[in-house]
Amino acid sequence: MSVGGLRVLVADEDREALERLAETLRGLGHEVTAFAIDVSEVAAKVVGEEPDVSMVVLHVDDDHALALIEEISAYSSGPVIALTLREDPEFVARAADRGIDAYARPETPDAVQSAIELALRRHAELARLESKVEQLEGALERRAVIERAKGILMERHQTDALTAFERLRTHARANRRRVVDVAREVGEGVLQLP
Repeated sequence: MSVGGLRVLVADEDREALERLAETLRGLGHEVTAFAIDVSEVAAKVVGEEPDVSMVVLHVDDDHALALIEEISAYSSGPVIALTLREDPEFVARAADRGIDAYARPETPDAVQSAIELALRRHAELARLESKVEQLEGALERRAVIERAKGILMERHQTDALTAFERLRTHARANRRRVVDVAREVGEGVLQLP
């Protein structure tokens, strides 16, 4: 999978390094949408430019790079990549805690492109998992509403769980409504099923 034509925000404390990275990114077919050097300006750039990918380059000041990563991660809907020329597992761990999706050593354009592709895959997988979690939480919530309504009906009508559910379902079908909506009204005391 070779991805091109992305809008990329680059952030670094060294303007010359920013220019070199921008040149590499343009050579890979990407559009560099903004440069951000100060932490104070990065949020506005992320919100204004809406980059597909953001990259932070680490040189000397770990704290500055970490602050940039944290700020970008807070506002960006796309992945964040840390680029560092040195092997520094501690920095990578601290950057991961602040929201990076990938890191790389930007020694070649291929390394930069590989980091972009990895970050996009990880970011998409995370979004898919978050969506699945939301679906499951919604299903559990609906189930809890229905179970509560069944309990109310079981107590009220001295019946079993299956019969209580059938009462909910029959009423829902007769009124062209969802079972969970009927159950919610039963639970709130708005609807009294016979």
